[in-house]
Amino acid sequence: MKLNLSIAFRYLFGKKSTNAINIITWISIIGMAIGTASLILILSVFNGFESLLTGMLSNFNPDVKVTLVTGKYISEDSVNIGSIKKIQGVDQVAFTLEETSFFEYNGSQEVGIIKGVNKDFLKVTGLDTSLIAGEAKFDQKTEYGILGSGMSTKLSVSPSDAFSSVNVYMPLRGAKGPLSKEFNAYSFYPSGTFSVGSEVDQQYVLVNYNAVNQLLDLEKHFSSIEIKLSPQASEKHILQELQKVLGPKFKVSNRYQQDEGFLKIMNIEKWISYLIACLSLLIIAFNLVGSLWMIVLEKKKDIAILKSMGQTKSGIRTIFMTLGFLISSIGIVVGFALGLVLYFLQKQYGIISIPDGFMIDAYPIEIRWIDFVIVAITVMTIGYLASLLPSLRAAKVSAFVRQE
Repeated sequence: MKLNLSIAFRYLFGKKSTNAINIITWISIIGMAIGTASLILILSVFNGFESLLTGMLSNFNPDVKVTLVTGKYISEDSVNIGSIKKIQGVDQVAFTLEETSFFEYNGSQEVGIIKGVNKDFLKVTGLDTSLIAGEAKFDQKTEYGILGSGMSTKLSVSPSDAFSSVNVYMPLRGAKGPLSKEFNAYSFYPSGTFSVGSEVDQQYVLVNYNAVNQLLDLEKHFSSIEIKLSPQASEKHILQELQKVLGPKFKVSNRYQQDEGFLKIMNIEKWISYLIACLSLLIIAFNLVGSLWMIVLEKKKDIAILKSMGQTKSGIRTIFMTLGFLISSIGIVVGFALGLVLYFLQKQYGIISIPDGFMIDAYPIEIRWIDFVIVAITVMTIGYLASLLPSLRAAKVSAFVRQE
């Protein structure tokens, strides 16, 4: 094994009969390095966006959310709230009630989701940290509400306008006949705008919980129970305890499960982008095939001598597979170093910026060390495949050298 490695080193770094082989070999190494750095950066950018968006959504979504398995509205009488609050690790509990509504503001009209919350909602979610204008006033006597940044833009709402109200219209439950009242109406003054960087911004309007109850002609009903856990709490244990207390009619979801569809789509996009980059690396690997093939042709005499000295076909094949391994390994090390340099430059200086209109100035980036393992395995696999044909060709070289 040491002999094979020594010969592979000699073939890689030793003098070649023509400079073209050296050039192609170093092009292969540089290509593998650039491909490796690209794979690391692609995964890091997607990691950055995932952390950014899940972090922002955590300001809107609670640690744990309880909803009905079937149906929409939960009666307060059907849930023992005291039992929920007694579960060790439960810090705060809030009720919310949401429904699709029609909004109108100074002639602008839009369909969205109205969500009724109380002052405890801010303790559960920390949405106040995502306010980009104004403030949240859910506990005030005057009717106030806050809008997602997208909804605020579509309605052209100004939180500083203290004289114009947003009108909300909700179809009346059980309305019959042309003469019956068709809509319940409610008005509130916009007191703030929030942004959590997702579809929530485009759809949601948050107002006082009691107002939505009146709009829906409901009394003491809510659509979900939102729970904040203590910092040291065991999420798995609390989910199990909540399910025991509430029973099979209720669905208990952690933060990931609340956004499971969104996170799955993002994960699919991440790995599709990774596969596309891998295809580019496969094309780059043809340089490695060409480089190894030229070395095989140049070293025919050496191969014949090795065979005449007793080296087996398997041994010859191992030498050139090792040579491909060395080229790939150098490419990986250089690529990792290049990727880390670019990562720190982006992290510190934001060298690649995002167009105006997004909540951040530069592409977010986050390195996860498992990505280095995944990329190393990917590049080594591609290097192995690229080395296969040249090594098989080398093993077939005759042990007899024709004298010319």
